[in-house]
Amino acid sequence: MIIKKKSNWFKMLFEWNGSVLPQLMPRLILLLLFSILVVYFKPFLLEHNLHINPAIFTLFGIALAIFLGFRNNVSYDRFWEGRKLWGALLNDTRSLARQSHSLIEASDYNEKRDQFINLLISFVYSLKHQLRHTDSRKDIDRLVPKDFADTLKEVHFKPIIILRELGNWVKNAKKEGKIDSITQLAFEENLNKLSDIVGGCERIASTPIPYTYSVLLHRTVYIYCFILPFGFVETLGWITPFAIVFIAYTFVALEAIADELEDPFGLQPNDLALDTMSQMIENTLLELNNKKITPQNNSNDYYIT
Repeated sequence: MIIKKKSNWFKMLFEWNGSVLPQLMPRLILLLLFSILVVYFKPFLLEHNLHINPAIFTLFGIALAIFLGFRNNVSYDRFWEGRKLWGALLNDTRSLARQSHSLIEASDYNEKRDQFINLLISFVYSLKHQLRHTDSRKDIDRLVPKDFADTLKEVHFKPIIILRELGNWVKNAKKEGKIDSITQLAFEENLNKLSDIVGGCERIASTPIPYTYSVLLHRTVYIYCFILPFGFVETLGWITPFAIVFIAYTFVALEAIADELEDPFGLQPNDLALDTMSQMIENTLLELNNKKITPQNNSNDYYIT
């Protein structure tokens, strides 16, 4: 995720890091060369009446802008819902960690309480890895007992299995007489919230915006950009290539940003910083358990994962 203070208005015109311009540059250069070619053959195009009335592009451009705006709103809604789910994950894991202290006062339960907190932390990391399709073994091995870690190796939905283990921990605490039925119900309510969070994240990750919709928008944007020079070659002359590239940058950049935001759990620059959020949740749970925390990286880099 890009975290960067805004520069003054003039410097932002030339901002490179944090912009989608680097990935769009080859396409814009291709469009620039094509526009130069169209301008070069301007006499031939005018002679054979191969230019287009610019008014058509005005009407079509407005419709395309509305279409792109809707696409970006849909993508940002997915991004923001993902962020809210991870915000709820922070709140609910904190609540469970606090309950393990305030609702179980037995001093001889500290070791088992540590296991509960570590299970919560491993739940967070396993969800992150599941959403990003990365290997969770390194984080799981350092947080849970070896026999349980070995069990998780062949499991696909690791957060759910860890959630089951958290439920078993609460059930065992009830059997040992450390909590009563009402307290167990309070734990279960928050565990159910964690299950809802996993389901919400899986829904976003496994249900992309329909592919045909993305193809339609992609084709429309690029066809529009590549026929633009034929509409402005007569009136703008050699200014046409620069005007076309500027217009194309707006449309193509909006499409590229929408593509990045569509999957908020990925590793692209504008996706959610799940690594940083996971470490922050780990630190806050460790502090609730009176443990030493791992300092987070506070570098001045513009991009955090």
